[in-house]
Amino acid sequence: MAIENREMLQKSREAFLEQIDRQTKKIYVCGGTGCVAGGSMEIYERLKELIEEKGLNCQVNLEKEEEGNHIGLKKSGCHGFCEMGPLLRIEPAKLLYLKVSLDDCEEIVEKSIVKDEVIDRLIYSRDGITYPVQEEIPFYKNQERIVLEDCGQIDAESIEEYIAYGGYSSLEKCLFDITPDDIVKTIYDSNLRGRGGGGFPAGRKWTQVKSQKDPIKYVVCNGDEGDPGAFMDRSIMEGDPHKMLEGMMIAGYAAGAKEGYIYVRAEYPLAVQRLDKAITDCRKYGILGKNILGTGFDFDIHIVKGAGAFVCGEGSALTTSIEGDRGMPRVKPPRTVEHGLFGKPTLLNNVETFANVPIIIKNGADWYKGIGPEKSPGTKAFALTGNIVNTGLIEVPMGTTLRHIIFDVGGGVRGGKKFKAVQIGGPSGACLTEEHLDLPLDFDSLKKAGAMIGSGGLVVMDEDTCMVEVARFFMNFTQNESCGKCVPCREGTRRMLEILEKIVAGKGEMSDLDMLEELSDTITSTALCGLGKTAANPVVSTLKYFRDEYIEHIQDKHCRTKTCQALKKIYIEPSLCKGCSLCSRVCPVDAISGKVKEPFEIDQSKCIKCGACLESCKFKAIKEA
Repeated sequence: MAIENREMLQKSREAFLEQIDRQTKKIYVCGGTGCVAGGSMEIYERLKELIEEKGLNCQVNLEKEEEGNHIGLKKSGCHGFCEMGPLLRIEPAKLLYLKVSLDDCEEIVEKSIVKDEVIDRLIYSRDGITYPVQEEIPFYKNQERIVLEDCGQIDAESIEEYIAYGGYSSLEKCLFDITPDDIVKTIYDSNLRGRGGGGFPAGRKWTQVKSQKDPIKYVVCNGDEGDPGAFMDRSIMEGDPHKMLEGMMIAGYAAGAKEGYIYVRAEYPLAVQRLDKAITDCRKYGILGKNILGTGFDFDIHIVKGAGAFVCGEGSALTTSIEGDRGMPRVKPPRTVEHGLFGKPTLLNNVETFANVPIIIKNGADWYKGIGPEKSPGTKAFALTGNIVNTGLIEVPMGTTLRHIIFDVGGGVRGGKKFKAVQIGGPSGACLTEEHLDLPLDFDSLKKAGAMIGSGGLVVMDEDTCMVEVARFFMNFTQNESCGKCVPCREGTRRMLEILEKIVAGKGEMSDLDMLEELSDTITSTALCGLGKTAANPVVSTLKYFRDEYIEHIQDKHCRTKTCQALKKIYIEPSLCKGCSLCSRVCPVDAISGKVKEPFEIDQSKCIKCGACLESCKFKAIKEA
C-alpha cells in the first residue's frame, strides 16, 4: 500500500515498530559480501529451518497482520569485524558470535534462542577477557559509528524496518517543515566534505547546483569504488541502502532535480541487488516516483552498472559512462555542477557523503560540527586491511590518529611484528610511516603530509614489506587503469612502471631515481584529471620515506625483506653441508654441483631462486639472503 501523506508515514512507522517489538529475539546474520562468501546465507537458512522445527514462529519479513510473538531472523549488512566472520548478533542480549559455522546452528538455537545461554567458544576473547556484548569488544568500543550505526543491526533488505527505526523521517522533515534553501544552508553550515577523496565542501557544491537556472538537473551517486583494499561504499550499499537513497532524495528536493542515478560497479552484485530491492520497495510505498507523500515532489532513482574502469570514479568520466559513451575525463571547466550528466547541472557525491545527509538533517549542523575538527567534521569510514590483527570496516571521528586506528581499533600489527607503513588513499594516496602515527586523519592534515584520505582504504604494512614493490604494485594498477586520453598519464605512468620493474629485477641505476622524480613532477603538473595528477603519489612518498630501500635495490642488489625474487641470493653454508647431493638432484636448472660427501656450490648465474633446494635440504645448510 502506497504511503500517500505524512500521517500515513507516521502510522506505518508505528505499525512496523509494533511488529518489531513483538519479536522476543532478533537474530542478525551478517549478509555482507565477506560473510556471504564464508557461508553466512547457508547459516541463515539452517537457523530458519531449526527455529521452525522447534515450533517457534520465525518471522523473516515484517507483516502488519501477523499477531503474537516471533523470532525475528534477518539478513543484516556488514558488522565490520571481517576478520572474525561469519558473524551473528542476537538481540536483545547484544551477543555477537564469531566464526559461526553450520555445525554451530543447532546449539545456537537450543541454548541462545530457546534459552538465554551464552556459548562461550563463539564469543570474542582477548588477553584472558571475554566480551559477549558487541559494543564492549575493543574493536567496536574504540569506534564512533554514525553512518555505519545500523549496518549489522538492521535488516538490510527491509524498508519496513528502516522506516520503523526512523528512516525517511529526515526526508519527511525536508518536505513538510523546511525549505530547499534551509536544506542547502544546513549542509553548507555543517561543513560536510565529500567522502569520495577530494574533500570538496558538499554545501558549496549543493549551492552551485541549486543556483543553476536550467529546469532539468540530476543527482548522481558515485558508487564506483575502485581502490584496491577499499570496501566502505560497498558495505553501505549492501547494509543500509535506504540511508543513501534518502540522502539522494533530500539532495534532489534541495537542488530541484527530479531524477537520480547510482553508478555502481558490476563487480558488486550484492550491492546492486539490495539497491534494486530498496528502490523497488520505495516505489511500492510511494516514497519514490510521482507526488511523494502528497507534496508534489517528483523524484526517481536509476541504477547504472559500471564495467569496472577505475577512471570512472572521476566525476566527468562517470557521467560520460552513464550517458553510454566510453568513460573518459573531460577538460574542465565547465564543471559537473554546470555541465554534467546529459549536459545538465549535476549534483555528484559519493555513497558515504549521501549517507551522512539524513543524519545531519535530523541532528542539525551544529551537532555535526561537534564531531571531529572544525574544518573536517564528522566521521569517516575506513577499510582496514593488510598486516593487522583486526581487518574490517571501521568508522572513527575525523582527526583520529593512525596510532589509535592501527593499535586500538585494529589490535596492532599481526604476528607481533613491527609497524612499517600504511598506504592511505589507495593508488592516489601515499605511504605514511611511524613518524606519522600521531598525525590526525583529516583532509587538511593529510594534504600537508603529502597524502590524502581518498575513498578510505588503509593498508597496514609490517617490517617484511618491500616498499619498492609496493610502489611498483600501485603503479602497475594505475598504468593498467589509465584511460589513455592524456599523454602524461598514459605514457608517464608506463615509463615509471618500467623503471620500477627494472629496479625490483636488480637492473636499476641511481639515475633512475632522478627520472622517477622528474616523471612524478611532470605527471602531477600536466595530467588531465585528478586521478592522473595523483598517480605518482605512492612513488613520491616511498622515495621520500624509504629511499634507502631503493638504493639497496640498485647498489647492493639486495631486498632486505626478500620480497623481490630477482634479488634473492640462495647459497650453501659449507660447514653445514654433508654432501648428500639431494639439492643438486632437485634443482630444475642444474645450478648446483659438487662431489658426494663434500660441500656443494650454487652457480648464481644459473640459479632461478625457485627454492626447491631450500625445501629439500635436511641439514639446513642452504640459506637465503
